[in-house]
Amino acid sequence: MSAVLNFAPASANESVAYLQHKLSFYTDAWDLAQDLAQGISAIVVIDARSEDVYQAGHICSAISFPHRTMNAASTAHLDRSKVYITYCDGIGCNGSTKAALKLASLGFQVKELIGGLDFWKRDGHPMAWGTTAGEWPSASPAAHCGC
Repeated sequence: MSAVLNFAPASANESVAYLQHKLSFYTDAWDLAQDLAQGISAIVVIDARSEDVYQAGHICSAISFPHRTMNAASTAHLDRSKVYITYCDGIGCNGSTKAALKLASLGFQVKELIGGLDFWKRDGHPMAWGTTAGEWPSASPAAHCGC
């Protein structure tokens, strides 16, 4: 008996519904980089790590907003019409999940960045350092992930 087929696969319609639902929770580095390069203003990238690690290197244009500081008062200035993309170090860190949970609990639309900063760097996307978000480079590399 097949280990893969030991559990019957979902129907095509069930797969479509599940996969569309799954994609509503996450984005990947390539899709985010493409939107940032195009200046899509409907999204805001949030680095959910501590301020000191943000300063040591972050996604270009991301704002520092440590998940530990998120609450109704500290998020009052955020634009509720935006979609907030949260990230942390990578798959071994759940800071982005904690940030997304806090923001969603407060009524914000959120997505998590798959693989966090680790995958962002692996794919060679623009970085910034210091206390400012940094501006997206006008001539960012034209790379393709092959997906």
